[in-house]
Amino acid sequence: MTATLDLWPIGNCQVSALVDRAGRFVWGCVPRVDGEPTFCSLLDDKPKGGEEGSHGFWDIDLDGCVETTQSYVRNTPVLRTQHRDADGNAIEVIDFAPRFHRNGRMYRPVAFCRIVRPVSGSPRVRVRLRPARDWGARVPERTRGTNHIRYLLDDMVLRLSTSAPVGWIEDERLFRVERPLYFFLGPDESFSTEIPTAVEAMLDHTVAGWRHWVRGLATPAEWQDAVIRAAITLKLCQHEETGAIVAALTTSIPEHAGSQRNWDYRFCWIRDAYYTVQALNRLGALDVLEGYLEYLRNIVDNAKGGHIQPLYGVGGEARLPEGEAEALNGYRGMGPVRIGNQAYEQVQHDAYGQIVLSNAQAFFDQRLFRIAGEQDFEALEPVGERAWKAFDQPDAGLWELRTRSHVHTYSAAMCWAACDRLASVARHLGLSARAEFWQGRADTMREKIETAAWRPETNRMSATFSGDDLDASLIQLLDLRFVAPDDPRFRGTLEAVEAGLRRGSHMLRYATEDDFGLPHTAFNVCTFWLIEALHATGRVGDARVLLEEMIDRRTPAGLLSEDIDPATGELWGNYPQTYSLVGLINSAMLLSKPWTEVR
Repeated sequence: MTATLDLWPIGNCQVSALVDRAGRFVWGCVPRVDGEPTFCSLLDDKPKGGEEGSHGFWDIDLDGCVETTQSYVRNTPVLRTQHRDADGNAIEVIDFAPRFHRNGRMYRPVAFCRIVRPVSGSPRVRVRLRPARDWGARVPERTRGTNHIRYLLDDMVLRLSTSAPVGWIEDERLFRVERPLYFFLGPDESFSTEIPTAVEAMLDHTVAGWRHWVRGLATPAEWQDAVIRAAITLKLCQHEETGAIVAALTTSIPEHAGSQRNWDYRFCWIRDAYYTVQALNRLGALDVLEGYLEYLRNIVDNAKGGHIQPLYGVGGEARLPEGEAEALNGYRGMGPVRIGNQAYEQVQHDAYGQIVLSNAQAFFDQRLFRIAGEQDFEALEPVGERAWKAFDQPDAGLWELRTRSHVHTYSAAMCWAACDRLASVARHLGLSARAEFWQGRADTMREKIETAAWRPETNRMSATFSGDDLDASLIQLLDLRFVAPDDPRFRGTLEAVEAGLRRGSHMLRYATEDDFGLPHTAFNVCTFWLIEALHATGRVGDARVLLEEMIDRRTPAGLLSEDIDPATGELWGNYPQTYSLVGLINSAMLLSKPWTEVR
């Protein structure tokens, strides 16, 4: 089967897996999202030895299957897949990763559960659990017990505990399903209770836990299903143990066919995480913000007032050396498969603004468990100092150009926002001298940015201080409150960006050559930025049309990747992409009719 992004994520904020349209686990890493893939067939177009010798997947095949349908259990990331053959024999497979409160803390093991239930007739299935190790290069050794099989991976040992006949699972035999079958693939530990009872209880508790979380979301009246699914998936992208938020669950899905633009997104970008918490804050999901702020405070502490990287590992790791997995030939054979991301070595000044912006809410929001105070403000001031020193200096920019640097208007405006928001926080804390200090710096920065980036001859802002460049990030000057919607400079900039970068219903990041040539696909979050700008400038009807089109572009799971082909509508890039889901949430919150119209 040709790989597609018709994938259904399951997870528990510790581990995740992507399930394809046939109900097969094709991607999943342990012991955490940036670990080695136990399931890697998504990135292995030509497995060694043919199908019988392939590995890196887990499927439960119905003999003679002719129809497969999939859906999530409402308001959860619990997946229900139904298979039916030509004679009416059918099974249902429930896939989930346990996550619920137990013994006063969150139980989220490195584990995946599968339940197989007979639905009609006399269905026969074959279970093939073939994990991989060493990034697809080897098959792990295994040992067998009475009711389990152990798989010896590089970083841990996984144990499959099951109520199905172990020998038939190990031999991959066809057998009839006459009762529910239970599978728990997790730590190398014995079950203390009966497997069916334990897994059914885990399912009930997991469903209840997710529905409780969703119940607390302040969703818009319209597009609720889309917003709820996006919010759940953003939550899955948080590594709850540390609070880090990854940009996507995958690595090396190309930005377009044969592009070589294959990057590892399983890390925490300061920028992406800022946008994620911003969107979830609008829904009232403050647990994500609180977890991320704890992670971010540790990043700032460890920097000791010095350079802050654009991204870190989910455990706060600073070094993320980039290499390639040679045993995997890539999505549809389009390698390379990259591990790590060299961007950690880059200079991207916008991170300073995003750190302050993420923290600012904690000084004002009385709902939080931990309200930020004067000591927290003092800890942020060195970040403001870095922003002040860096705002008019070259960097790689938010698009992470690898072979060139400029003074980017977006980065400069983010640095301005750092100082501007520090002034606001200082006023809130009654620190008048510090407020005056930071406001003075913000005013100086604003004047320099407005002078250096404005191009009167073309009536627009430039994406760089030195050129006359178009870049979709210029739209974000509105969200930063650097410009107002009725500012003629913003109107001119929006008009130019839309004319130069819009391709039908989609927006490019930029339309000039970069390190890999001309980009061929549109960047989904840029389309959502355009929707927000259209709304702010009074073109609400146009904004709604674009939003409806983007909602229609989602996968059957209700999600989006990073990129889209404007001509075909095919999704490309890492998946699910937090940027894209953030844009969906923000746009829906802006454009939805109020609840008063439906009550």
